[in-house]
Amino acid sequence: MKSKNSLIIIGITALFCSINGLKAQTNNYSWDNLPKINEPFFKTDTFNIKDFGAKADGIALNTESINKAINTCSSKGGGVVLVPAGYWLSGPIKLKSNVNLHLESNAFLQFTSDFNQYKIIEGNYEGKPSARNESPVMATDQENIAITGLGIIDGNGDAWRMVGKDKLTEREWKAKIASGGLVSDDGKIWIPTEKTKKAYLEKSSVLLLPNAKLSDFEPIKDFLRPNLVVITRCNNVLLEGVTLQNSPAWNLHPLMSSNLTIRNLNIKNPDYAQNGDGLDIESCKNVLVEGSVFDVGDDAICIKSGKDEEGRKRNMPTENVIIRNNIVYAGHGGFVVGSEMSGGAKNIFVSDCSFIGTDKGLRFKSTRGRGGVVEKIYIKNINMSNIVHEAIYFDMYYWTKPPLPNQKVEVPKVSVETPQFKDIEISNVVCNGAEIGVFIRGLPEMAVNNIKMDNLYLNVNKAIEIKDATHITIENSKIIAKENVPSVYIENGSNILLDKVNFDKKNKITLDINGISSKNILLKNLDRKKEDVKAVFNHGADSKMLTY
Repeated sequence: MKSKNSLIIIGITALFCSINGLKAQTNNYSWDNLPKINEPFFKTDTFNIKDFGAKADGIALNTESINKAINTCSSKGGGVVLVPAGYWLSGPIKLKSNVNLHLESNAFLQFTSDFNQYKIIEGNYEGKPSARNESPVMATDQENIAITGLGIIDGNGDAWRMVGKDKLTEREWKAKIASGGLVSDDGKIWIPTEKTKKAYLEKSSVLLLPNAKLSDFEPIKDFLRPNLVVITRCNNVLLEGVTLQNSPAWNLHPLMSSNLTIRNLNIKNPDYAQNGDGLDIESCKNVLVEGSVFDVGDDAICIKSGKDEEGRKRNMPTENVIIRNNIVYAGHGGFVVGSEMSGGAKNIFVSDCSFIGTDKGLRFKSTRGRGGVVEKIYIKNINMSNIVHEAIYFDMYYWTKPPLPNQKVEVPKVSVETPQFKDIEISNVVCNGAEIGVFIRGLPEMAVNNIKMDNLYLNVNKAIEIKDATHITIENSKIIAKENVPSVYIENGSNILLDKVNFDKKNKITLDINGISSKNILLKNLDRKKEDVKAVFNHGADSKMLTY
C-alpha cells in the first residue's frame, strides 16, 4: 500500500510539474513564440437594422432600432447585425454577446450632436473612475463581439471639443465661429456650449471622488467628452475593416479585456483634436493590432494600465500584445507606452510599422507617482520619416519639470510610486529626419535599465542624449547628425556600450560626459582613429569613465 501511495503521489507531483512547466513555457514569449490570440466566431443569421425601423436619411434618430436589432440578435444566439449602405444617424448603442455589427461598404453611421441623447455614466478617464457621457459604441462584460465591414463610424467630435484659434487656418476659424458655440473672452478658443465653458473656466475635475453623484456633473455635462468605442471587461473581440473617425476624445479604448483582434482599421481624428488618441490599450491581455492606418490628434497606438494608486490597486498589466504592419501619419507618438502605466506592461512585440510625420516615433513616458514596471518590450523593422522631435524617446518626467543639467536636487526614495522601464530591445530602425535620434532620461533613483538597440540608421539633427540610464547598448548602427553638437551627451549614465556605431565622417566624434555617477562607458570598433574622438568631462566626470 505504501508503495502504491508513493507512486500516486509521485504521479500527481509529476503532473503538477508538467502543468507548471507548460505555463512557464507558454509565458516565455519571443519572436519565434508569439502570444496566441483567440478570435470570435459568429452564426450567419443576419438581422438588418432596416427590418427594425431604421431609416437612412441622415435625419431620423435610429438609436432604438439599432439597439433592438442587437438585443434581438444576441437573445437568439447571435449572428450579424447588418448596417446597409446609407447615412444612419444614431445615439449611443451597446454591443451584446455573440453579435457582429457589420457595416457594408458606403454605410455611414454617425452619432448625433444632441448631447441630451447621452447619459452621464461612471466611466474612466486616464485610468481613474470618472464621470463621462455614454460612448457612442459601448460593450461591457460581453463575450464574442465584433465590429466589421468597410463602413464608417463617425463620432461627430467637432460638436464636443474646444479648439484653439492657433490650431486652425483663418478660413477654418471663421467657419467654426459661424457654426455657433462661443468664443473665450481672450478670443483664442472656440467653445461648443455654455456647460463646456463653465467647466473650462472653473477647471472642473471629472473624477468620481468618494460620495460624488453622477447628477453632480450635470452643470458641466457637455464637457464630459466620451471616447468613440469603449470595450470594457470583454473577451474574444474582433474589430476589422471599418473606419473610426472624428471622436469626441479617444477613438478606440479597450479596457480590462482579453483576446482582442484589431485588423485593417482606419482610425482618424483631426490633428487639432486634444485627447484625440487613436488606440489606447489599457490593462488588456492577448491583443493583436495589424494592418491598420492611424492619422490622429494625439498618441496613435498607446499602451496603458491605469494611473497612480488606482492603477496599482487594479494591478492589471497590459501584456501579450502583437503590433505589426501598421502605418501612422499625424500623432504625438507612433508607438507609445504610458504615461498611465501604474499596472505595468510586458510581453509586447512591435514590428514592421511606418511612422510618417509623427511628433515622436517610439515614445516611452512616465513620471514619479505612477509606479508600475514596463519590461520585455521587443521592437523591430520600423520606418520613420519627418519625425518632429525624437525618433526613440524615453522620459520619466512626463508633465513635470526635469532638473537642469547636473542640478543638485533632493532624490526621493524608491517606492511603489517609482516607475521602472527595463529590458527593452529595439532593432532595425530607419529614420530620415528627426530633431534627436535617441533620447533617454530616467530618474536619479531609478535609471532606465537594459535598453538594447542595434541596426539603427538615423539621419537627424542631434544624435544621442542619455541621462540617468544604465546598461544601454547601441550596436551596428549609423547616425548622421546635422548639428555640430556633441555626438553623444551622457549625464549620470553607466555601463553604456557603443559598438560599431558610425557617425558622419565630416565631423569628429564628440562626447560630453557629465556627473560623478557616469562610469563604464565603452566605445568599440569605431570607423575612425582614436585621435578623431574628442571627449569633454564635466561636473565630476573624468577620463577614467571612458574606454576606447
